[in-house]
Amino acid sequence: MPDSTVHRGGRRRLLFAACCLAAGYALPEAVRAAIADDEALALLAGSDRVRNLPGSFSVRIALTEFRQGSQTGSSVLTVYSRPAPDSGQYNNLVRFVAPARDAGKLMLRRGLDLWFHDPASGASVRISPQQRLLGQASNGDVMSTNLARDYRAELVGRESLRDGDGQTREAARLRLTALRDDVPYPLADYWIAPDDHHPLMARYHSAEGRLLKTAYFRKYRDVLGVLRPTETVIIDGLDPDWVTVMQLSRHTLREVPDAWLQRDYLPRFAGE
Repeated sequence: MPDSTVHRGGRRRLLFAACCLAAGYALPEAVRAAIADDEALALLAGSDRVRNLPGSFSVRIALTEFRQGSQTGSSVLTVYSRPAPDSGQYNNLVRFVAPARDAGKLMLRRGLDLWFHDPASGASVRISPQQRLLGQASNGDVMSTNLARDYRAELVGRESLRDGDGQTREAARLRLTALRDDVPYPLADYWIAPDDHHPLMARYHSAEGRLLKTAYFRKYRDVLGVLRPTETVIIDGLDPDWVTVMQLSRHTLREVPDAWLQRDYLPRFAGE
């Protein structure tokens, strides 16, 4: 839904709440819940703005997998992201840079479709966002996303937690429920710092509620004038010794041609 729609609905509820309080009436439960949902959605939209650059951009992602403290794999990707004007979501092209055996392979996400292209075979195969890329990182984890459009957000409460940098932070805890089947995780608990909208931690669950992974967003750095997380540590839900570190660098505002984001163009994509 457009941000303006969210804000208009929220303002109407706040005005009604102010009238009730001024008249000495208690707020109806439905109104209290709606105001909490508006706050949750605003926090989630704010965290989207922290994670994503405005407009079209590219970013380099390095993935490193560890088991019991020893490195077991690594890969490097370049992600090209462009907002889709019709949905407010992102279309993404992912180019594999390393290791050498994967260099030049591509993933394309456009709308609800996700494709993998191998230039060696020339084939483009449809895949799912849930499929694993490396370690605990899935295809969906490396794509730029607008979570406020993928999930319904509910404010669970506020609590203190120790973030990925070892600091104790006050956080708003949100419960996220996927709005579509193609979203990588059906359910998630998401902790956001309410003062600056920094995402701090997330726990991702299956539709049945099983913990799939825990993620810590850390190493906030000034990226184009905004403090953004440059590293995510992802821990397996069953085996805490299975860890994947996702490092982001080379954030660049740039025009990503729409032609790059077409399935038919994948065999012709030659990089930069």
